[in-house]
Parts: sequence; structure tokens; C-alpha cells
Amino acid sequence: MDVKVVEEVSNGPAADEDFVRVRAHPDPNDDTVTLATIERVVERCGDEEADAETQWRVKTLVVDQPMTLDAAVGLATRYAERKGISVVYALPGCVP
Repeated sequence: MDVKVVEEVSNGPAADEDFVRVRAHPDPNDDTVTLATIERVVERCGDEEADAETQWRVKTLVVDQPMTLDAAVGLATRYAERKGISVVYALPGCVP
């Protein structure tokens, strides 16, 4: 399966599509270290009868672990391949 890595979320994923989101930021205590968070995001529609707003369910896979953005994207891509998810969003502007 091919996994597409997208660096910018313009239109967002399809309503029925899972995706993996990668974020990285400098460690507040040591600016030489980058911390990465990887999440799997699943969109679940609200109760159709109540016409509720769409709800997002997020499963956190990695939280603030020291790794480069490239390493985090690589890990997220391998996870997506194994789970059959076609898109990984690497959020831009998180790492200087």
C-alpha cells in the first residue's frame, strides 16, 4: 500500500478516512532536542437523528518523544502502511 505524506492540510481528509498526524516542537528545556507526537485520527459522525456535529476521535501513539521530524514521519508512515491508512499529515511550521 502506498502512503502519501502531506505537509499541509488544505482540504483535510475525506469524511470516512482515518489519517495519522505528526507534530514536532523544540523541547522547552533544551532547544537542541526535538520532541515528536504521533496521533491516529478517526472521524466519527455524530448521531444522525440529532444532527450533531462531527466528532474526532484521536488515539495518541507517541507523545513528546525525542526524535527528529523525519524520524517521526518515517515511524508514522510505517504504522500507516501496517494499518492500511493512506495519508500521513506532517504539520508544517512545528520545527524551526
